[in-house]
Amino acid sequence: MADIIRKRLTGREEGFTLIELLVVIVILGILLAIAVPSYMGFRDRAQITAAQANVRAAVPAVEAYYQDHNAYADAPTDTPPGVFSLAGLRTYDSGLKLTTVNSVASGTSYCIADQQGTHWAGKAGPDQEITKDSNPCAAAP
Repeated sequence: MADIIRKRLTGREEGFTLIELLVVIVILGILLAIAVPSYMGFRDRAQITAAQANVRAAVPAVEAYYQDHNAYADAPTDTPPGVFSLAGLRTYDSGLKLTTVNSVASGTSYCIADQQGTHWAGKAGPDQEITKDSNPCAAAP
């Protein structure tokens, strides 16, 4: 009896059939079709939030700069003259992560913006809200 069982076990072919492998590949394809768009949406939301956070973190430096210089503009010796620059803000906060910094209306207002991936966030003045997915500084002079 033991010999019969041993022969059956040793003579048995093991492995996956083609149908089983195809079923696994189809299941993996379905999972990827669900996961990839979800990941892309998560990545986009993370980039927008990061850009908004960078703008929000820069506002205290902008206001501190204004308190010291009584204008949102650098010294006239800067190149180009009277431009509110990222270098000027970095004297107040060296960790700023902004893409665009502009003075507007001869130093009476400002525009700051940041880009993360393909997404923008910005703030065009002290009384404005932080925008998302648009660069308010693009239209600024």
